[in-house]
Amino acid sequence: MKLDYYKDTDSLYIDLSSRPSAESMEVSSGIVLDYDAQGNITGIDIR
Repeated sequence: MKLDYYKDTDSLYIDLSSRPSAESMEVSSGIVLDYDAQGNITGIDIR
């Protein structure tokens, strides 16, 4: 797991996997989940 904070956008990305993302879905206001081709969560973007 890797955390990346982006000061310019005040957002946090939580990288859960080294697998590439194939799809993203906003599940709540300001929270986007990234999924791989098998449907597993690979990352979380919090804005």
